[in-house]
Amino acid sequence: MHFIFSTLKKLNVYIIKQYFGTFIFTFFIAIFILLMNFLWTWVDELIGKGLDFAVLFKLLFYTSVTFVPMALPLAILLSSLICFGNLGEFYELVAMKASGISTWKVMRPLLYFSLTMSVMGFFFSNDVMPVANLRMQSTLYDITHKKMTLEIPEGVFYRGIDKYVIKVAKKSKTDNWMYDVMIYDHSDSKGNVKVTVADSGYMAMTPSQREMIFTLYDGYNYSELFDDKEYRNNRPFQKMSFKRQLVTFDMSQFDMRHMSEDAFKKHQTMLNIKQLNVAIDSLNTAYDSRMEHNDEVLLNRFQHLNADPSSFAKADKKIENKQGDAANDNIITTFTWPLLDNLPEKERQPVISMALTSTANIKESLTVTANSMRRDRVNIKKHEQVLNQKFTLSMACILFFFIGAPLGAIIRKGGLGMPVVVSVVFFVIYYVITIIGERVAVNGDMSVFLGAWISSIVLFPIGIFLTVKATTDAALLDAESWRKFFSKHKKSETI
Repeated sequence: MHFIFSTLKKLNVYIIKQYFGTFIFTFFIAIFILLMNFLWTWVDELIGKGLDFAVLFKLLFYTSVTFVPMALPLAILLSSLICFGNLGEFYELVAMKASGISTWKVMRPLLYFSLTMSVMGFFFSNDVMPVANLRMQSTLYDITHKKMTLEIPEGVFYRGIDKYVIKVAKKSKTDNWMYDVMIYDHSDSKGNVKVTVADSGYMAMTPSQREMIFTLYDGYNYSELFDDKEYRNNRPFQKMSFKRQLVTFDMSQFDMRHMSEDAFKKHQTMLNIKQLNVAIDSLNTAYDSRMEHNDEVLLNRFQHLNADPSSFAKADKKIENKQGDAANDNIITTFTWPLLDNLPEKERQPVISMALTSTANIKESLTVTANSMRRDRVNIKKHEQVLNQKFTLSMACILFFFIGAPLGAIIRKGGLGMPVVVSVVFFVIYYVITIIGERVAVNGDMSVFLGAWISSIVLFPIGIFLTVKATTDAALLDAESWRKFFSKHKKSETI
């Protein structure tokens, strides 16, 4: 008995060593791929802005952290496939079974590891992800709103400096000399009334890097005069020549300005579970209060028109369903004005005109209210969706282990060939179902809970099926077994 326990202990250590190295490798590979995709998406906003290495490192670090919920389940799936595929390919799994150790016992230490990753993933999603999202979004906002670095092209009107337009005919390739320089000064906000033209100029930054100085040579300053009473007819202007002139530009506008993180803190992705529950409760309370207020206002307006009170119930139902303009048209047709029959025929037309105007105003109010309430409801659903995502990460870690480990034992192929293909297929299926479910749920065609968990619900039976097949040594993907099966089926048909 002691020998058996000692063997199992050594075996567990061996399997965990084989698994852990592959897990770390696949995890960081997944993070790297997702990060490259992020850079490819935002490359236009990052290039040409003279960003410091510290700023880029901060952005990439926090962005990498936000990719953990996608990379962690994928790493568990791929490493489980590779680990058990290697054990099967080199007949180590067969040797373990021959020694009386079942597949389930071999899977057990990795199951404990996956459960540990699941728990850590939950705390990570709840405590770390909101902070990482906040820092990443605020840094990305600062970068995207930063101006491009000063780079004046040849032969083009450059408008990168506020209140100035600069054109340079030619630039020196070895230094900062420019030729045939034209500068339009728009600081007075009166159009092209101040122009400086020079044969040549030299561009240099001040030691503080806060100002750019253009030293211009052999040129003219042109400015239109507005003091003359006949200005609009004569268009007088003043011309002054110079041999050397300095023009200073403020470069602080090219600095990266940091937006306060408080501007992003209320977004649902920046909140933990406790904060999400408080936010959802507050949003629901505000939504219900606003709905009651709208009902009261609408009821008063219809009563003012002497509308049939029973018609209001139909209108209230239409608003609740938020059907848009088509519903508003139907609402209008449901109202009747009994007092109209008691009026003389000559007085009916002004009353009808007034009623139509009031009804059109009500229709417009209904449309605005319905759209506003729809946006509020979508916002509530997005908060509920993020709340469910805190738990789906943990479930995905366990789910992908029960798919990857048994599938690796069945395929019996290690390395980065077949396991990578199979992992990508299952992960894409999971991800696509998740995205579709969440979008359908936000649109109101499915509950938020079902939309967040539908991918796990779909793949859970597959994991159970593969685990049962692997632990019972079923030849699910053995080509020889399938060949024998079809040959027997053919013989039975011929007989």
